[in-house]
Amino acid sequence: MSRPPITPEGRADALRDARNLKMAGSQHAYVRGSTVKFYEWLEASSGKVPTGPSVWICGDCHIGNLGPLADADGVVDIQIRDLDQTVIGNPAHDIVRLALSLASMSRGLDLPGVTVARMLEEITTGYALGLSGRVRPEHRPAIIETVLKRAGKRKWKHLAAERIEDIKPAIPLGKRFWALTPEEREAIETLLTVDPPRDAIAALRGLKRAETLEVLDAAYWMKGCSSLGRLRYAVLVGDRSDSSADPGLIDVKEAVKAAAPHDPHADAPRDNAERVVTGAKALSPNLGERMIASRLLGKSVVLRELMPQDLKFDFEVLTPPEAMSIARYLAEVVGLAHGRQMAADVRKSWLIEIERSRSKQIDAPTWLWSSVVELVSVHEAAYLEHCRRYALAVAA
Repeated sequence: MSRPPITPEGRADALRDARNLKMAGSQHAYVRGSTVKFYEWLEASSGKVPTGPSVWICGDCHIGNLGPLADADGVVDIQIRDLDQTVIGNPAHDIVRLALSLASMSRGLDLPGVTVARMLEEITTGYALGLSGRVRPEHRPAIIETVLKRAGKRKWKHLAAERIEDIKPAIPLGKRFWALTPEEREAIETLLTVDPPRDAIAALRGLKRAETLEVLDAAYWMKGCSSLGRLRYAVLVGDRSDSSADPGLIDVKEAVKAAAPHDPHADAPRDNAERVVTGAKALSPNLGERMIASRLLGKSVVLRELMPQDLKFDFEVLTPPEAMSIARYLAEVVGLAHGRQMAADVRKSWLIEIERSRSKQIDAPTWLWSSVVELVSVHEAAYLEHCRRYALAVAA
């Protein structure tokens, strides 16, 4: 039996159900979707995590938010790929969140508990290398290198098949894409063909004249757990002066207040879309250079053209050595993103601080080990409770 189409009035309930179902899929999925719970623990555990120099941080640094990203010219590198939660804050928060994500992934893959301890050692080593700028591409794990090479070979047809299920310049309404209201369609048309974002998008797409940019189709986009209560649209754009050119897929996403705690004395944009774009430029240059802050229907939004080379990591089967090498490399990526914002003396002081109080049992700081152990326990209990509540809601 086919599912009835989602109306604009029914979006909130449908998004809530989709989020609950996704987060009930595994403890790791729950960890990825529960940023607020992570920061509730941090607030309750004041003093456990060291305070580092104020820099732009991801704010939601889990495995799914790192991966291959293309710059405006299609050159691919592994960087942080989601900056919704970015703030000027404590870099230790990214380290702990990444460690929790990797530990949850390890448990979900039934890897031995000792592997988690070794992964924390590799995270510490990798972050230090990245912080110092000593990341060497030739030392990437084989599994990371494979994904990176695959990303570099992708074209528009791969992105279209993956995102909109066809290469035709139309967005099929259904499970992921929902109908727009007349007001939304008009506002999107104006945003991309009249307002200032038009010129920036045209420049990114290499159009000779911005006036030739046209909206081919648009839909509300149910994407991930982050769509609940937000504006989120997929927009296909083309060049009316060149019908043979591949269209582009623009992600229009509302920027809301970050859950991650920020430095109240830092000079950061007050507008949430400007905050996201500024943080992206500092942490992930490939992504930041193709993001645009604007306003739509009275709300701050971030626009970016999705590139075929943008991919997520999906580790379904790993050996303990692979898991440890991945932990080390992803920590290098985060350390590099933090370190490029720090002066040499600041990097040195921060490195000394994070390596303080190493455990006698494992070669990782005791604060990192104890934080991850507590967080895994907290999130496992919360995950089981989430599953119970969701199951009861479905049964009702």
